[in-house]
Amino acid sequence: MKSFNMKRLGLIQVLVLLVFTAGAAAAQALTKPQVANLIAKVENGVDQFRDYLQKRGDNATAAASTPQGQSRRSRRGTASDSTKAAAKAGKDELSDALDELNQSTNRLRRKFNGTETWMETKVQVERVMDDGRKINQVVARGNYGTEAARLWGILRNEINDLARAYGLQPMAI
Repeated sequence: MKSFNMKRLGLIQVLVLLVFTAGAAAAQALTKPQVANLIAKVENGVDQFRDYLQKRGDNATAAASTPQGQSRRSRRGTASDSTKAAAKAGKDELSDALDELNQSTNRLRRKFNGTETWMETKVQVERVMDDGRKINQVVARGNYGTEAARLWGILRNEINDLARAYGLQPMAI
C-alpha cells in the first residue's frame, strides 16, 4: 500500500512539473517576428482607441457649439458643476491610463527591438498588462458607449494574446 502511495505521489509531481513547463514551452514556441507582430497589433490598437476617443471629444465639442446644440442645452438646462467635474475627471482618468499604456507599449517596442531573445522583455509586457488592467477598470466603470467598448474589447484581446505568448495570465473580461 505504501508503494502505491509513493508511486501516486511521484505521478502527481511529474504532472505538476509538466503543467508548469508546458506553459513555458508554449511561450517559447513563437518566433521573434511572430511576437513582433503581436506587439504591433497592440500598438495599432492603442492608436485606434486613442483616435476614437479624440474624435469623440472633438465631435461633442463641435456639436455643443452649433445653434442646435446650444438650443438643446438650453431646453434641458445646463449641467451642474459637479456633473461637469465628474465627466472631466472620467475623461482625464481614461486619457491618463491610455497615455500610460501607450508609454509602456513604446518601452516594450524599444526593449524588444534591442534584444536577441524576445522573452527578455517579459517585464515590459507585465507593465503593459498592468496598464491595460487600469483601462479595463475605467471602461467598465464609465459610460463611454458601444464603439469605445468594442475598440477596447479588440485591444484587450490583442494584449491578452501578447500575454499568452509570454506565458502570463490574461486580463479578465
